[in-house]
Amino acid sequence: MSSPTRPDAEVTGARARTRRAILDAAASVWARDRTATLADVARAAGVGRTTLHRYFPDRARLVEALVLDAYTAIDQASVDAAMEQGTAREALRRLIHGMIGEGEKISFLFGEATSTDSTYDFSQDDEEEDDFDRRFEQLVARGKASGEFASDLADGWIISAVWSLIYAGVGAANEGTLPRHGVAEAVIRCVEGGITPAS
Repeated sequence: MSSPTRPDAEVTGARARTRRAILDAAASVWARDRTATLADVARAAGVGRTTLHRYFPDRARLVEALVLDAYTAIDQASVDAAMEQGTAREALRRLIHGMIGEGEKISFLFGEATSTDSTYDFSQDDEEEDDFDRRFEQLVARGKASGEFASDLADGWIISAVWSLIYAGVGAANEGTLPRHGVAEAVIRCVEGGITPAS
């Protein structure tokens, strides 16, 4: 016979779900409108403002938690893409699909990082980005070595181009100018057309 669930485990589970709902709502709301209020986020999360403030006392705390959550999601997408397996092109396609799946978090992250009034200090995140950057750099190097990626393009340029196209694709989906289900394939088409060796 299974043992009864501990009451504190239930609370922890409920708290985790509420926190997740707030973070997901904040990513969705702020990806589209950085000026949206905490009341807007609470409404999107289906919680009251009092509940939101119990988890995140102010906007700065919520922004900080959401930035860290976005970095974690992006890093996990790179792990799930198994970037060391298969051809470099196949791995890059998997990575793009995974990143597009985290589109709202990426859109929020880009908006916050480029904003002049951001409350978050992005200079502190160098260590957190290291693993993802290393995997991406290794993938690009592997693609160049195999002849799948153009050897005359700088590694940093290729990585920046992929990031920019992902961001553009997510933005187009948010604006309704590109169907959400077609974003990944549109990005892949543009990436592959730009970084493969000229025939």
